[in-house]
Amino acid sequence: MIESVRRVFSSPRSRASAALVSTAVLLAGCSDGGGGSTTASSTEIPAALARAFPGTKATGTPVKIGLITNEGGAATSQPENREAAEAARQYANANLGGIAGRPITFVICKTKEEPATARDCANQMVEQKVDAVVLTSSGLGDSMVPIVTKAGIPWTTAVGASNSEATSADSFSWTGGFVANMTAMASYSKEQGYKKVAAFVIDVPAAVSGMQAIGKPVFAKAGIDLQLVTIAAGTPDASPQVSAALAKKPDGVAVIGESTVCTSVLQAMGTLGAGIPREVVQSCAAPEVLSAVGATMDGAQVFSGFDTASDDYEAQLYRQVMKRYSPDTPTQGYAAVGYQGVLGLVRALHGLTGEVTPKTITAALHAAKDVPLPAGHGTKFTCDSKAVPGMIAPCSANVVTGTMAGGKLTKVRVIDPGPLFSK
Repeated sequence: MIESVRRVFSSPRSRASAALVSTAVLLAGCSDGGGGSTTASSTEIPAALARAFPGTKATGTPVKIGLITNEGGAATSQPENREAAEAARQYANANLGGIAGRPITFVICKTKEEPATARDCANQMVEQKVDAVVLTSSGLGDSMVPIVTKAGIPWTTAVGASNSEATSADSFSWTGGFVANMTAMASYSKEQGYKKVAAFVIDVPAAVSGMQAIGKPVFAKAGIDLQLVTIAAGTPDASPQVSAALAKKPDGVAVIGESTVCTSVLQAMGTLGAGIPREVVQSCAAPEVLSAVGATMDGAQVFSGFDTASDDYEAQLYRQVMKRYSPDTPTQGYAAVGYQGVLGLVRALHGLTGEVTPKTITAALHAAKDVPLPAGHGTKFTCDSKAVPGMIAPCSANVVTGTMAGGKLTKVRVIDPGPLFSK
């Protein structure tokens, strides 16, 4: 696979085999989520959002959706992703008529980010005869997607992070994922005039190979030398690696990892390279990271598939839905990937009527056009396999970016990485 990924930017048509390489950055027993929903709080809905809460309740026989989430693992566990997905489910059932007027029920399985458990989750989706699968986030798509799609069940996610997710005909990713994020980082770095960037990457095979196969080529296309520095998850102090990288005088640094890697690198940057610009992925904006690094995050440029912080309508809606249906879940960090995955599916199936089956859902998704991306800061997605040249699954390529200031994301905007794709 990696050799095919290396061709991703030398031949546009080869991107289908390149796919969205798993970064392990977007990460982390199984049970039936049931069809019930907790009672929404009495939180008053702002007038500006009133039209998003029409109170159109779903009725009838539930539509069974499989929800696969990365929870319970020794190294990675993100229950907030599931909680945000559950909030989106409750919101859709209470206000949007669920799917085709019928309530959505979840069949939940937690991968623990272990291949064997992930395969078991995929098999359970088939055994439970779900109508579609939504993945919150995982680096184990290659262990699951073939099992699910071979059974004729559509696979959906907000952020695809595996070869199978990008190349399977019945797989759909609402955003461009890793490829789009890395290309947007390269585009931003070029915009800023950088010539050399040091990238601190979580030391797992998928992340490192992904950066080598996709990150380095796309930065090179932008005229930027990208230096890769690996950091093991859980590293308490990355000062030696940061010091060695800064000795080569990069114009900026990028951090691609989960919260422990983000924390160790950014703390070291605060001591050793406070004046050097930083580009980070969304997981570096998690509450635990912000608490640990404090003002060191000020000025950092965050790259993500979603906007949860600005005054944009979709960002306000996300916060209101979470406040109403999952008030104890932190809305920063990566939780929104679950919300985006579930509500993206609901919106893409808005026009679906009549019989709801894996086949009718798949057909409706292939026909989905100009669907507002939940928390997408104005982005719309179309699932015609044209968003990222040569890739089947991505339905959009835009990336949300903003600058951290005082613990909040400011100056939020969207980057279209298309110009670098087309070269």
